[in-house]
Amino acid sequence: MGGFKHLWFLNLSTFFFFLGISLLNPLISPYAITLGAQPFLVGLVAGVASGVSLISKLFGGYVGDRGYRFHAMFLGNVLGVVSGLLYIFSGLSGSIAVFALGRAIHGFAMGIFFPSSLSSAVDLAPEGRVGEALGWRGMMFSLGNIVGPAIGGFISDKFGFTSAFALTIAFSILGALFVLSVWRETGEIKAGKHEEHASYRELLKPFFVSASLALFFISMAYSGVVTFLPALYKVSGLGQGVFGIYMMLMGFSSFLTRLVGGKSADRMGPIPVARFGIFMIFLGYLSLLKFKFPPYSYVPAVVSGLGFGLSLPALQFMALAKLPQKIRTMGSSIYTMFFDLGMLSGQVVLGYIAQLKGYNGVFPLVAFLPVVSIILVNAPLLWRDRNES
Repeated sequence: MGGFKHLWFLNLSTFFFFLGISLLNPLISPYAITLGAQPFLVGLVAGVASGVSLISKLFGGYVGDRGYRFHAMFLGNVLGVVSGLLYIFSGLSGSIAVFALGRAIHGFAMGIFFPSSLSSAVDLAPEGRVGEALGWRGMMFSLGNIVGPAIGGFISDKFGFTSAFALTIAFSILGALFVLSVWRETGEIKAGKHEEHASYRELLKPFFVSASLALFFISMAYSGVVTFLPALYKVSGLGQGVFGIYMMLMGFSSFLTRLVGGKSADRMGPIPVARFGIFMIFLGYLSLLKFKFPPYSYVPAVVSGLGFGLSLPALQFMALAKLPQKIRTMGSSIYTMFFDLGMLSGQVVLGYIAQLKGYNGVFPLVAFLPVVSIILVNAPLLWRDRNES
C-alpha cells in the first residue's frame, strides 16, 4: 500500500507542477504584448522555456542518476515558485526582460523535474505493473495540460494576469509538498550494487533507440498539426476557438486511453500496443487530409488522441523499463529530448514546406510520418530474430 501511496503522491506532484506551467500557455504571448514586445520578441519569449528545458534535461538526468531524484523534483517546484514571483514582478516593473528570465527559469525547472519524475514512476511501480504506473502518470500529465489552459484563460480574463501568476506559485508549492512527503518517507531511490558497472552504452540498445526514434517522428507529425492547422484556420477566416475545441477533444481522448495503453503493455508487451496506437495516429492524420475543417476535423482529433494515449505509455515502457536503474534518469532525459527535437524539427521542416506549397501542403507529410514510427517500433523484433538465427 505504501508503494501505491508514494507513487500517487508523485503523480499529484506531476499534476500540480505541469498545471502551473500549462495554465500559462494561453497567456504568454498576450502578456508579452502588454509589456510592449514586438512579434519577433514575442516568439523568442514564448520559445525560451522550451529551449532551456531541452538543455537542462541532460543536467536533470545526470543528477537524478547520482541519487538526487527527489532533490531535482523538489527543486523544480521551488523554481516554479521563483518563476511565478518573477512573472508578477515583471508586471509591477513593466519589464519584458524580467518576464523572459522567469520563462528561462521555468524552462530549467521543467528540464530537471521531468526526467526524475518519469524514471521514479518506473522504479516505484509494483512488479509487473510498470505500464500501469506510467499510464496513471500520463493521465495526470494529460489532465494538467487539459484543464490548465482553461483555468489560466478564465482567471486572467476575470482577475488579471497577476492572479494567474499567483496560481502558478500556489500549484508549485503543492507540487513541492507532495514530493517532500514521499522524500521524507522513502529516502532517495538508489541503484542496486549489481548495477555499479552499468554505463550509458546501454542507451544504444535497440529497444531504447527504436522507442526514442519512433517518438521523434510522431512528435514531428504532432508539431505539424498543432502549428499549421491553426494557421490554416486563421488564413481561412476561422477563429482561434475552433482549434481550441480540436485540441480539447484530442487531449481528452488521449487522457481516456492512457491507462489502457499502460495496462495493455504490462500484459502484451509494449511493442504491440505502441504499434496499434501509432497506427491509430496514422489513421487520424490520414483522415485529416480530407477532413481539415470543423466539424469533420474533430473526428481526426479524437482518433489521433486515442492513438497517442495508447502509444505514449507503451513507448515509455519500451524505452525505460529494461534500462538499469543507475542510468534510467538520463535515459528518461534523452528519451523525452527526442520529443522536443521532433517538435522543433517539425516546425522547421514543415514550415519550409508550408512556405513552398502553402499550409495544405504540410498534411500529406504529417500523415506519412507515423508510418516511419510504426516501422521503427518493430525494429527490436527484427533484431531479436536476427540474433536468434
